[in-house]
Amino acid sequence: MATRPIPRPRTPRALKALGRLIGLPTREVRGYWAQESRSIRSGSSALALGLGATLIAGIVLASAEERLEGIPGLLALIPAAIGMRGAIFGALGSRLATGILTGEFHRELTRGSYLRRQVEASTILSFASATQAGVLAWLISAALGLRTISLLDLVAISLVGGLLSSVVLFVVVIAMARRSDSVGFNLDDVGAPIITATGDLVTLPALLVATFVLEVSVLSTSLGAVGLVVGVVAVVLGLRADDARVKRIVSESLVVLTIAVTIDVFAGVVVEARAEEQFGAAALLVLIPPFIANCGSLGGMLSSRLASKLHLGQLQAQLRPGKLAVLDVSLTALLALLAFSGVGAAGWLAAVLVPGVEALSLPMTLGITLLAGLFALPILAGAAYLAAVISFRFGFDPDNHGIPIVTATMDLTGVLCLLAAITLLPLST
Repeated sequence: MATRPIPRPRTPRALKALGRLIGLPTREVRGYWAQESRSIRSGSSALALGLGATLIAGIVLASAEERLEGIPGLLALIPAAIGMRGAIFGALGSRLATGILTGEFHRELTRGSYLRRQVEASTILSFASATQAGVLAWLISAALGLRTISLLDLVAISLVGGLLSSVVLFVVVIAMARRSDSVGFNLDDVGAPIITATGDLVTLPALLVATFVLEVSVLSTSLGAVGLVVGVVAVVLGLRADDARVKRIVSESLVVLTIAVTIDVFAGVVVEARAEEQFGAAALLVLIPPFIANCGSLGGMLSSRLASKLHLGQLQAQLRPGKLAVLDVSLTALLALLAFSGVGAAGWLAAVLVPGVEALSLPMTLGITLLAGLFALPILAGAAYLAAVISFRFGFDPDNHGIPIVTATMDLTGVLCLLAAITLLPLST
């Protein structure tokens, strides 16, 4: 008796559509996903962990509405402060991931070690960016005619909040790198979402704590003045560092971080200017941190993977993406579907559970985040690829440029994508 052939599993329509979109046969996409199944699991787990952390940040943001209204200019500073933590420490994680793959990384923080030089460069950039974020938030807000507190007060808040959050992030990034080196998981797959989530989770509360320095005007003025001096000194020390690696990291990062913090401030200004009109519902405020964080995390993961492949010679630095780069983008698309669905579902649940917050319906919340994610995906993928490839072609380290450029781009365009989705979909509770 002849046995009936076992039917082959049918390829889902969504996967076929994705294959046509990226110009690859679905069997290659499916095969790559199977090959990278460990990366998908670890990336999904990291995104889920990050989602929980950023939802807490969203709840804090929605709950601190009165505090934000009472300190003009603070809402313009928040995306810059959060974005800089993600950019600086995301880039640090990306460099450490490359160092592990190339064999340069060692666990010790001894003088002259690879890890010590990375920490030294990131410390300099933390001081410089904290000052820079406060100055640019004040300048841009004042130039656009928005109400804001004094320059020194904003710098004081940025400095204190930035340094408090940086201590936590140093511990998290170094611990992850050491764990990656000893256990063998790929830091490129989990670094960006966990670092981004940690930055969101600790930076916003740290900034709110830092606002209490305003209660003592002499203290806030003094800290603001110290912050201006420390920021300038940090830049000078970084550019004149004896160690060539530290000097290169600082010199390459300062330009891209300046651009990034400017974009982040504009993102904050957009939120502040449109907060009452478009984000009047606290349920929508809850969505902002996790949505933007997931945009940055997905772009950061892709950028970090591409940077490592460029360093290892697996990827050519050409403007037109090759097959391997396109397959990595397909992997990001899969993770994006999971991530933005999670943002919508968890954001709705958080709005339901938080007292005093009028939640939108679950289908409406999912519709907003998935539509906004559809708008954001090609932007974050394009930004990640171009940042990695162009910086590498010009002789720069893509680990220094990729994540800061992607996170800054998505901090602004992520807000705009969310605004577009809210505008296109009629809100209903």
